[in-house]
Parts: sequence; C-alpha cells; structure tokens
Amino acid sequence: MSAQPAAAPVPDRAVAGATAAAQWAQIQAGAPQVVVTMQRYLARLAAFQAPASVDVAENSLRIFAAWMLAADLDCVAAVRRDDIEDFKVWLANKPRPRGGTITPETHRQRLRMVRSFFERIIEWDWSDAPARNPVINGDIPKKPEPLPRFLDDAQAARFMAAARASTDARDRLVVELLARTGMRVGELVNLDADAVVQIGPNHWLRIPLGKLRNDRYVPLHPQLVTLLSDWTAANLEHIRTHRRLVVDDRGPVNRHSISRIIHRIGHAAGVPGVHPHRLRHTLATQAINRGMRLEAIAALLGHKKMEMTLIYARIANRVVADEYAAVSAKIDALYGQQPEIPADYETTGMARLRRDAHARMLGNGLCTRPVELDCRMESACETCAYFRTSIEFLPTLTRQRDHARERGQADRAELFDKIIGGIDDPPA
Repeated sequence: MSAQPAAAPVPDRAVAGATAAAQWAQIQAGAPQVVVTMQRYLARLAAFQAPASVDVAENSLRIFAAWMLAADLDCVAAVRRDDIEDFKVWLANKPRPRGGTITPETHRQRLRMVRSFFERIIEWDWSDAPARNPVINGDIPKKPEPLPRFLDDAQAARFMAAARASTDARDRLVVELLARTGMRVGELVNLDADAVVQIGPNHWLRIPLGKLRNDRYVPLHPQLVTLLSDWTAANLEHIRTHRRLVVDDRGPVNRHSISRIIHRIGHAAGVPGVHPHRLRHTLATQAINRGMRLEAIAALLGHKKMEMTLIYARIANRVVADEYAAVSAKIDALYGQQPEIPADYETTGMARLRRDAHARMLGNGLCTRPVELDCRMESACETCAYFRTSIEFLPTLTRQRDHARERGQADRAELFDKIIGGIDDPPA
C-alpha cells in the first residue's frame, strides 16, 4: 500500500474553466473520496505527461465521476465489472451540447482514459483501488484506420497558387510552412524566433517539441528561405518582442487563426474542406509517390513509429508528384544576422535526410545527383558517383549480377559484385 497520504482535492486546478470546477464541486459534495482519488491521480499524471494529455484525462475522469455519483458509487474501489457495462451504455448514448451523441473516437478515448486510471492506481497499490481492473481491453472500441485525406496534384497546385496570390504576407508564410515542411499546427505556433539555422550551405528549420514530445530539423526549400528572409526583415521587432517566428503587428498566430487562413485560401482556390493537417498528409503523399524512403519521410514528419508512416504506402491511384528543388546557396541574412552553425554540426542522419529530399528512385538504388546538374551517364547509373544503394535493393542487384554472369559479361558482373560487397550488413 502506498505510504503517501491521499492529497486533498485541488479546487483551483486549471482544467476546463468554471463549468468543470462546478462539476467537481458537485461531485465533491456527494462523493468526496472519488474526488480525492482522481485529483491525486491527475497530480501524479502531470509529473510525466504533457499538459494536453492531462487535460484529456481530467475531462474523461470528471465525466466518469459524474456518472458514479448518479449511480450511488461513493468510492473508486466500489466499481465493479457490472458498473462498467452500465457506464459503457450511458457513455455511448450521452448527448452532445450541439445535438447527437459522442463520436466513436471520443467514446474510445474516454474508455481508454478510465481503463488507464484503474490500471495505474491498482499497480500503485492505492487503498481506493478495486482488486482488479473492471475495464477490460475488449471494452475499448477498435480504432478506425481511414486513409489520410490529401490534395491531389491539381488541387494542390490551385491551393498554392491562391496562397501566393494573397496580399497578406502572413497567409503566404503560413501556407508555405505547412505545405513544405509537413509540420503540425501546434509546432508552427511554437516556432522560436531563431528556428531557422544555417549548417554549411544549407538552411534547416528546427521544429520544437510537439505532439510526440520530440523536436527535429527539417530541410528548407529555397523559396521558403527567401520568404522567411522577407518576413523577418519586415517583422523583426515583433519577432524579438514575442520570441516567436510567425508574428507580426497582429501578434503571434494561434490554432484558430491558422485554421481560418487555410479555410480562406481553400475557398479562394475552389478547394473545399481544406484544413492544416491535410497539407501535412499532402506532403507525405507527394514524398512517397516520388520514391522517398519511408525512413526519411518518418524523419521529416517526426514519426516515432514506422506504422505511422506506413499508412501513406496504402494510398491507391498514386500520381508521381514534382520533385523538390535542391537547397540553394546562401542567401541574405535572416533575422538581421543569420545564426550560423558549423558545417560539421550536420549529423549523419541530417545529411541523409537532406540527400533523400531530392533523391530519385532507380530500380536498384537511389540517384542523389542534385537536380541542377545534368546527367551524362544515360543508363550506366551504377558507375556514377551519385549512385547510392542499400540492403533493400540487394535482391535486384543480385539478379542483375547473375544475369551478367549467365551472359558472360565479366566486367559487368564484377561491377555488381563490388556494389553488393559494399552494402552494409548484407544478410548471411
């Protein structure tokens, strides 16, 4: 049993405003022990989870506690399996303020939060915990796996043209940042004033901690670098004052202002239903359509698990998108004085991501030739200095070598032997 006494309720906890506080007060009057246990749990949760995640848990537990009060359950330890069955039915039919019932995703999320609550307090051996978790895994509705919705080439072209025709520099910058980097809205809102850095001749954008609690560097397109240069020159004082990159005399952008910008540009382009996250899906789809490696796409989008990236590989009727242009040479200083980082700061992973941003997929590897250089090798790609391959192309390379041996092409077979021998960690 936990040696630490139960914490008193925290009435001033920043949860969801006056309505939430009033609900907790009502629950406190009828079932004080429930409030003590749940508020103690939320305080513990705040020590290792992001504030947004704690808010989601608070909302779910407050709803569950209100149901417990109506069901005459005055402590968490009293909850049994039959009670959860009743709660599931009540939750599925709970009306929404604007009509209808809650969505399947909301239903799933709230049951997951309640199950995690029971799971943890049982593991922590709290006195107000039931002997076993009354919420079983089968209670959680299966998560739907819809394909990501994205703009096709024609829609994307119209949308970007409408953005570039806008007379508002902030609209143009927001659209280009979302479309060219694939960042999330929350990440864009929190971009620091010094988020753009130069490493050698290349420009990178440092995207801060976001949804998955990880930050990363992404390569910047030359047009976006120029746009950022103009933006910072015109708004330098505002950027310094607010310590944010996307800020002007109207103040920093927020989620709502970004959504309004995207909706306004979509309306002007004749592309309905566009929202910021759809631009992220569009970038990922364009990248996978042109042969960019899944590992590189995951690094670009900040995915922690490859399963998050593999969903883009399921998209049917794919159309090859235009390749990204190579990063241009140095341009005028950003933010008054360009923050420069030594070229050797670029890690191996960052260099690989930058190369993959314009690599062309071949049958047995990748061509990393910058797009501004002409190709003079015709079909002899394997002898080109820009040719690069990896273990995933080993079966193709092996078949090409065997094909050369069968036809007595000794020099060609020797070439493929050298390429295969140079692949890291070939299978036994």
